Formats: sequence, C-alpha cells, structure tokens
Amino acid sequence: MDEPLELFGEFGNPSFLDLLRRQSPDLLPRLAVEPGSEPVRAPHGTTVLALRYRDGVIMAGDRQATEGFQVASRRIEKIFKSDDLSGVGIAGVAGPAMEMARLFQTELEHYEKVEGDNLSLEGKANKLSQMIRMNLPAALQGLVVVPIFAGFDDKLGVGRLFKYDVTGGKYEDTDYWAQGSGGKDARDSLKKRWKRDMSREDALRVAVEALLDASDEDVGTGGPDLIRGIFPTIKTITRSGFGDVADDEIRRVVETLLGERARAEKAAG
Repeated sequence: MDEPLELFGEFGNPSFLDLLRRQSPDLLPRLAVEPGSEPVRAPHGTTVLALRYRDGVIMAGDRQATEGFQVASRRIEKIFKSDDLSGVGIAGVAGPAMEMARLFQTELEHYEKVEGDNLSLEGKANKLSQMIRMNLPAALQGLVVVPIFAGFDDKLGVGRLFKYDVTGGKYEDTDYWAQGSGGKDARDSLKKRWKRDMSREDALRVAVEALLDASDEDVGTGGPDLIRGIFPTIKTITRSGFGDVADDEIRRVVETLLGERARAEKAAG
C-alpha cells in the first residue's frame, strides 16, 4: 500500500509550515528590515498566565495592549484555542503574536487531517517552539513574541503547561507560570496562593487575583473595568475540551475580590 506522502505528494506533508516553505514561502510570517535599522514600535500584549488545577489548566490574560506609554487597546484577546485540548497565551508584540497563534492552530489542524490523529501535547509544544525560533530575526528588531502553551494531556490524564524563551527554548512548568510585562508580579501572587489540586472555583479566584496584583504594580497590565464591562479573558482546558469562562462569572469573582480589598483597607485605616 502506498504511503500517504506518495499518495498526496507535497500535500501529504504533515507539517503545514514545511508545505508553506516549499509551495508559497511568501506567505510565511516574516519581517523585512534593513540591517542597523531602529527597532519597530508596535502594540504589545502584556500579562498572561496559566495554572494547573484539579481538572486541568486555567489560562488567563488581561485585556490591555500598550504602545509605549499609551493604551493601544482595552479589549485585546490574548488567550487563543490551539485545538480541542490546548491553548496559547500571547505576550509580546500583538500583531505577530496573534498571527503566530493562528498559524499554530492551522499547523495542528493540518497535521490531524494528514495523519488522521492528533499530535501529543509534547509534540504540540515542540511545534510552537519551532515557530518562536522562526520569529527570532523579527525579535531582534523589537518584535518579540514569547507565549505560554498549556493543554490537557489525555494520555497522562493531567493538565500541563510550557514556557519559552525568545530563541524557542521550551521548558515545562509543573504548577503555574505568568509571562509579559506584569509576569513577575503575577508569578509572585501565584506563588503565595497556588495549591495543588485546587477546585475550579479556587483556581479561578487565584487567576483573577494574580492579574489584579499585576495591574496594581505594572502600568502595562490592564485591571478590570466595571464601568465599561471589561474583564480578564479566562479559559479552562480539561478532558472535556477547551472552554470559556463567562464574563458574568468573572465579574462576580472580581467584585468579591475588590470588595474584600476595600474592606481590608478600610479596617487597616
């Protein structure tokens, strides 16, 4: 019996990126710059995080994008579905980051159609590492993209999360991670509040509180806006798939936390 690659020629290649390189290299994301030119300025997505809980992984991000000292957007989305069991949180220059997230989704869809099966979670993480490495020339011009990847490993039955460096280096974190301009402040918050085998409700509260702490300390991270109805984006990834956390539920958690902080400040004063 003929192998799939023989039957479909180049289109039987399970890597969509390799197919683009050979068939339409002009469609690959790239930044054409002159040597020695000034770094490019563009809107940046700021803080994203992921943490493990009892049923899988929660991914969350604030909604603000900044350009220098200005707010470029108050409603940017930073958490993207990669496939039914994984997602990407983008931090860095917004345009290339969103383009990378969408191309990564296409890469996984193409692999599944050609091979008739999904990549393992580790394989997906490696694919994203290759894409980040491809962006290195753009990163040297200031267009840095450093995402977080997380998903549910259906073979191991657990949620897993991966962090990267600008060269595409991949590192698995067993508990939680936060990336972006407010990443350190969010990680400090997660370090105090994260517990193993948390319930969904507890994990949601910890994620929101970490973003609140980051917005308190980092000017690039947007806090919740009760007047405009702008709240963090939060997704869950479990054995059942990639799911949204509704704004109404996030609002209730935000209002509870802000009320507790207001009462604590009043008592301290």
